[in-house]
Amino acid sequence: MAFMEKPTAGKILLDDTVPLTACIEASQSQQSHTEYIIRVQRGVSSENSWQIIRRYSDFDVLNNNLLISGLTLPLPPKKLIGNMDREFIAERQKGLQNYLNVITTHPMLSNCELVKKFLDPNSYSVNYTEIALQQVSMFFRSEPNWEVIEPLKDFGWRIRKRYFLIKSKDQNKERQVLSWADLGPDKFLSDRDLQSAIKFLSSLSHTHIYPVTFAMANETSALVIRMYSEKGTLKDYICKAKPKDLYLKKYCCPKKIQGLELHQIRNFGRQILEVLKFLHERGFPYGHLHSANVMLDGDTCRLLDLENSLLGLPSFYRSFFSQFRKINTLESVDVYCFGHLLYEMTYGRPPDAVPVDSFPPAPSTSIVSVLQAILSTDACKTGLPTVCQLLQMPLFSDVQLFNSEKPQFKIPTKLKESLKIAKECIEKRLQEEQKLIYHHKRFTKAQSHHCSEEEKKKRKILARKQAKKSRQFANENGEDHSAKYSSSNNNSGSGASSPLTSPSSPTPPPSLEHAPF
Repeated sequence: MAFMEKPTAGKILLDDTVPLTACIEASQSQQSHTEYIIRVQRGVSSENSWQIIRRYSDFDVLNNNLLISGLTLPLPPKKLIGNMDREFIAERQKGLQNYLNVITTHPMLSNCELVKKFLDPNSYSVNYTEIALQQVSMFFRSEPNWEVIEPLKDFGWRIRKRYFLIKSKDQNKERQVLSWADLGPDKFLSDRDLQSAIKFLSSLSHTHIYPVTFAMANETSALVIRMYSEKGTLKDYICKAKPKDLYLKKYCCPKKIQGLELHQIRNFGRQILEVLKFLHERGFPYGHLHSANVMLDGDTCRLLDLENSLLGLPSFYRSFFSQFRKINTLESVDVYCFGHLLYEMTYGRPPDAVPVDSFPPAPSTSIVSVLQAILSTDACKTGLPTVCQLLQMPLFSDVQLFNSEKPQFKIPTKLKESLKIAKECIEKRLQEEQKLIYHHKRFTKAQSHHCSEEEKKKRKILARKQAKKSRQFANENGEDHSAKYSSSNNNSGSGASSPLTSPSSPTPPPSLEHAPF
């Protein structure tokens, strides 16, 4: 079997960032337990839905596995006696529905493998750690200089990406990280162009891009090797986390929430904006900025995972910016993601929801000005500033950077054209998704308005008024008809009324015998 075998024809590249919603439709009592019938839907299309059946014990197992996050989740308590009562089952169903609502709307829990498997077992039945180990083992057969030290379990948020701590036999003390990832739904490069672009990563050099030791790709997946940093990422620094800890443990519920100092915010922000500007000017798509994708080396920030856009992997914030039709290019995506990053650097935590129109006190009003330009309702609806415009804002404009390293980033002309086409395809898929979400929102809003209590009340009042008008109209017509009828009878004689002729008994025609000739 060749390294990273080609997938079977017709393989669907699922977008794991599309939100799942879950609604308990009914419950059914078995001999000793109750089963809950749950309708799960991916995205806004009701056609993309399915049913699953879960017991309370299944919820309990999931909740125990999610305890590593440090979050207190609203799972209804256990009950040993009387748990088959109808009223208790109805009340528990409400509690379980609330639990589902919480885990499917939490930005980290909703994307974790535990929740995805619970709600969509058919799509997430594959053991990606085993697949990654097989692929990495085959890679080591052709590259025997490398050796696996240990798998880094739940090192990142992506379900289809796995990490391993490795070492080179030539440099036994140095530790490096190998990441293996399946190709994603935004992979628009040809196989040949993808291999060329991935190999290019190991040759590029930039002060604010974390270097790649080795990279290769095939028709189905890719692996990239980088130096392992004990200091970790910018998110590790903000959350005071250990880099090797489990993802949910590190970031879901940090023990200490504290933003960075003003000089750090300005310095780190300027560095990140400069490297984004550099990438955009050279036609290299990114779209994957978040605090865990920024490696911190002293006072220097370096971007990670430039390969993500080449492999077609969706952005961490995709479910956020897909709600806003004005955020429809990769540059506007990077700017939007930078807004989240700036908020996190300032307040020590990500925003609870976006848009944000009220900001807590910040070390400087110039920070709030930048946040408003990116994360406010008005900004998300009307459009975001460009990277160059952000660099000109007071928060960053006078920050001095000292780069001793000359960038080495020359993309071959043919590959540059392919990257441009791939970028346009990525943006087109995003715009099509945004259009679907927009129309769904309009339909849902109209439906909700139509079914609201206020609208029901208005329709009842209107119906009563129309019924009243109809009765009045009928009465008036009846009176007019009677008056006309009486008047015609009065005009038919001088004083005495003539007998009425029944229309059902017409006057017989004259007999033929007496008819005149």
